[in-house]
Amino acid sequence: MPSLTRTEAQQHQEGVTVLGEAVRRSVAERAEFLIEVTATGGTVAQVLRDSQVKTMQITQALAPLGAQQSDVQTVSLKVFNIYAPAIPALPNYAGMPQIGSGGFSPYAAGLAVQPEVQLGSYCVKNIIRVNVRDIGRAGEVADAATRVGATIIGGINFRIADETGARRAALEAAGKDARQKAEALAAAAGKQLGEAVAINEEILANNGAYAALRALSGFALTTGMSEFAGELEYYARVSATFRFQ
Repeated sequence: MPSLTRTEAQQHQEGVTVLGEAVRRSVAERAEFLIEVTATGGTVAQVLRDSQVKTMQITQALAPLGAQQSDVQTVSLKVFNIYAPAIPALPNYAGMPQIGSGGFSPYAAGLAVQPEVQLGSYCVKNIIRVNVRDIGRAGEVADAATRVGATIIGGINFRIADETGARRAALEAAGKDARQKAEALAAAAGKQLGEAVAINEEILANNGAYAALRALSGFALTTGMSEFAGELEYYARVSATFRFQ
């Protein structure tokens, strides 16, 4: 492997590494949450039919709150077998074999009956995603779903239409912030900033994560951090290394 010359090594070492950060905020446009619907019965056809009926009841209950049929979609449907062991009842004392002069009764061996496994019933679990178009009614929609027998799984997540664009905007802004920091440090050292030799994405998080990172990281942004209900934050942090010219 060829070694670097002294001049090349100095140029390689002379540079600056900075952390760039950025937060982009967007107003939430919709909400979504998951619910679980269960049904049990003696046959697969029965539990699937009952699950379908319950799903229709949920759709009907949410319709007055603005939910359309396409807003209630199954994301996972599983059917399980429920087995119950059939254990014979223990004989009473009157029916216990007696010890005679010849020892145990030959019929005693017939009591060693192994339990048989018999089919009990079936259970279906239907996981449904509920999309809420009016985020102001997300709580009402969740309450309406639980009143007809659904179980809420996790919390309510707020979304925007273009999440990919919001993440990209935060990442690009973090890169620009890193460049500006590097230029300021280079000027303070009497140097001119050259090209970037390495840029690494460290964190790209959405709503809720930035507040925790800000509390733990001393270098996190501290200005302009007013928070509003229904607002989502997209936080990006990058590590960038620049050469000096």
